[in-house]
Amino acid sequence: MHPFAHFLLPGFQQVAADSWANDERIVIQASFFNLVPDLPAPLTDPPALRRGMAKMAAAQGGALIEADVMPVGGQPALRQLIKVKLPNQPHGQAFLGSYIVPKAACSAVLRVQAAESAGFGQREAMVMGQVGPANYFRPHPYGSEGEGGLPSHVADDPAYDARFPQHPLTRVRQVMAQLAQQVQVHPGFAALPPFAG
Repeated sequence: MHPFAHFLLPGFQQVAADSWANDERIVIQASFFNLVPDLPAPLTDPPALRRGMAKMAAAQGGALIEADVMPVGGQPALRQLIKVKLPNQPHGQAFLGSYIVPKAACSAVLRVQAAESAGFGQREAMVMGQVGPANYFRPHPYGSEGEGGLPSHVADDPAYDARFPQHPLTRVRQVMAQLAQQVQVHPGFAALPPFAG
């Protein structure tokens, strides 16, 4: 059983054990892992944590868009947002957000995911048309360029979310923000020894 409480949002229905979805095909999953977390650095070292998570995402063919350390349910957590190619599809991406709450010998993860289903690449094309190709691509903010993952570009910036309110990246960010305001963690899990890295 996962240790999260009060995280379900209006419009979400249970679709599997510990998984919920809404009509927009946004999925929330809650998990508990009875293993030492495989985070590359402690939460007290955000720069090293970001670099390590960026390399992990790139090695899997994706890209870490953003990562921050913040409290979730009163517990220190890693908030990260990753983009990946849609499997077995010539076009399109999925966006995976997660709150990882690590402890010394286990972790709890709350995931939010959504995928492009139509209009593949419209956000990227429109932003590139606005800023121009020379200003579109940028070095990865966490230094993982050249690792084989997806490129870093300005269209993933949250500044463009308001312009693309139904884009899956925008919606994942919104749902994650809503979750952060109401998630609670079971006291027994909260009392476990902290993750030291």
